[in-house]
Amino acid sequence: KNMVFSSITFLFYFLPIVLGIYYLVPNKLKNMVLLLSSMFFYFYGEPTYILIMVISIIFTYLFGLLIDKYKKYSKTFLILSICISTGILVYFKYANFIIQNINLWLTNKIDLIYVILPIGISFYTFQLISYTIDVYRGQAKVQKNILKLAMYVSLFPQLIAGPIVRYTTVEKQLENREYSFEKFALGVRRFIIGLGKKVLIANVLGELINIFLASNDKSILFYWMYGIANMLQIYFDFSGYSDMAIGLGKMFGFDFLENFNYPYIATSVTEFWRRWHISLSSWFRDYIYIPLGGNRVSKIKWLRNILIVWLLTGLWHGAAWNFIFWGIYFGILLIIEKLVLNKFLEKFPKILSRIYVLLIVLISFIIFSGESMGEIMQNLGGLVGITCKSIISQESIYYFKSYFIVFLIGIIGATPILKNICTKEKIKKAINVLEPIYLFLILVICTSYIIDGSFNPFLYFRF
Repeated sequence: KNMVFSSITFLFYFLPIVLGIYYLVPNKLKNMVLLLSSMFFYFYGEPTYILIMVISIIFTYLFGLLIDKYKKYSKTFLILSICISTGILVYFKYANFIIQNINLWLTNKIDLIYVILPIGISFYTFQLISYTIDVYRGQAKVQKNILKLAMYVSLFPQLIAGPIVRYTTVEKQLENREYSFEKFALGVRRFIIGLGKKVLIANVLGELINIFLASNDKSILFYWMYGIANMLQIYFDFSGYSDMAIGLGKMFGFDFLENFNYPYIATSVTEFWRRWHISLSSWFRDYIYIPLGGNRVSKIKWLRNILIVWLLTGLWHGAAWNFIFWGIYFGILLIIEKLVLNKFLEKFPKILSRIYVLLIVLISFIIFSGESMGEIMQNLGGLVGITCKSIISQESIYYFKSYFIVFLIGIIGATPILKNICTKEKIKKAINVLEPIYLFLILVICTSYIIDGSFNPFLYFRF
């Protein structure tokens, strides 16, 4: 059983105990407390697979030293290091997918291997790779202390679902961090907001999605409700988790970079990806797209570079064809935008550009969430009435009324409307007084939801 941030074990046992010990010990022991508690956090969910993480860290540590010391052979060591990290990831995450696809062409089938995906492996592998590349490029000083490197990789706030924190972001903070009551309070506030996004919006919409998938009475309205619920659920689930990670980081004195910036107000797909899962898209940009030559190459190579990056982005999310199609879908759309559409989008009224982006993203997440190609085609067809008979059914009206408030909160919450209102001077004063009360209320409501044992999955665990 994994220790999710939105679980009673984490909220009321693990976190308070770790924070207590962390602030009681002298500064020079704080890193040790974090390392041990992060290892325990991971061990709690994956007792056997903690070894893989430890082995990956040791290899990366050694290769970092070799790259730093033997400049002449540094490229060879870098390639070896990347091959080992990627090899481990490919084995655990993609081996069976590869075998299944080879078996389609063979009469004598190859047996599948028994392997369980270690949680967070996609995230920590990317952190290890970026560390070795940064040391090789001279952008990061090599870390001579293996415990500090291990703490950076295993840091529990961001271990399981990101953001992908780069070594260069926290390099100085591994040595000394600033602590203040204000920073801690900001961290708590950010964590509770993230928890609210996850438990009160994402989980509730997740229930509706399950109801939809099990329903035999699907109407066009119901398909659209599913499409919108799916979009909002993925956003609040993942941005909520990033908020919790950033908040926890602050509680322990770290400053992680933002991972989401209101992606649903984007006016182009290009802008959407500057605002969505920022740590992932910037990782691919800096470590794959630019080394391939980025856009400073011939047009054909440039298009190739975009497609490679998006094929890999899709694959990173999971070992299944729908993720690959999802990645290629975005790759092709970005190419169309860069070659043709951007000129028109700039002249479009903002509202039309936004609707265009929202429709593209709605379709993309139906592909992303589909269990099979049949299901994906059916859910896309349902939006335009190809795969269903009615426009509205009794069932869809009932669920529309039941979930209307959650949709409304979700839609408002996915835009900066509230943030803009809250920054006005008069309202700011009132909020300073009321904020602790409403944060406390969110915490209480979330807790009662969790204790009640209501639906509490976590989408990004499988990455």
